[in-house]
Amino acid sequence: MLEEQLLQRSENKCELCQSGETLKLYAVPPQSANNVDNCIIVCDTCLSQIEKNKETEKNHWRCLTTSMWSELAAVQVVSWRMLNRLSTEGWAVDNLDMMYLDDETLAWAKAAAEDENDEIIEIHKDCNGSPLLAGDSIVLTKSLDVKGSTLNAKLGTVVKNIRLVENNTDQIEGKIEGQVIVILTKYVRKQG
Repeated sequence: MLEEQLLQRSENKCELCQSGETLKLYAVPPQSANNVDNCIIVCDTCLSQIEKNKETEKNHWRCLTTSMWSELAAVQVVSWRMLNRLSTEGWAVDNLDMMYLDDETLAWAKAAAEDENDEIIEIHKDCNGSPLLAGDSIVLTKSLDVKGSTLNAKLGTVVKNIRLVENNTDQIEGKIEGQVIVILTKYVRKQG
C-alpha cells in the first residue's frame, strides 16, 4: 500500500517538519495518479496550512530551511510553494534565493501554484539581490537624471522610507529634494 511505503520512507515522521503526530498522505498536485514519487507524508499541522484550512503559522514553516534540501522532488515542490507563500518573511526569501530546483521540478511547482490560483509573489530586489520592503532606506549606486525635471540625483544619495511600485518589481518610489520620483531597483542598494 502506498501510505505504508511512504511511512517507511519517512520513518513515521512528517517529511516537512519531522513531527510524528497524526500523519497523512498528501498527493502533491497536479498529477494523474498517486505514486511514491509525487506523494509525501505530512502532519495535520502542515496539511491544514498547505490546503489553506488554517491560517499560516509563519514560525512553523521555518522547518523548510531543512526540508527544502530533500532529495525528493515532491518535498522540494511543497517547500518551494510554501516559501513563496511566505515571501514577505526575510528568512523565506533567503531560502528561496538559495534553493535550486531542476527545470522539471520547478515547472511542477509553478504548475500547481497556477492551478490553485496561488500568486507567485514577485519580490522587489536591489542591485545585490537583497529584498526591498516598503519603508526601507536605500542608497543610489548611480547618478540619475530625473525625467521632466532639472533634478539630478547623485551617486550615494540616501532615500528613506521608499514605497514599492505595485505590479513592477523593477521600480520603487522615493522622495529626493522634496520630489517623489520613480527609481529603478537596479540602481539602488539597501542601506544597513
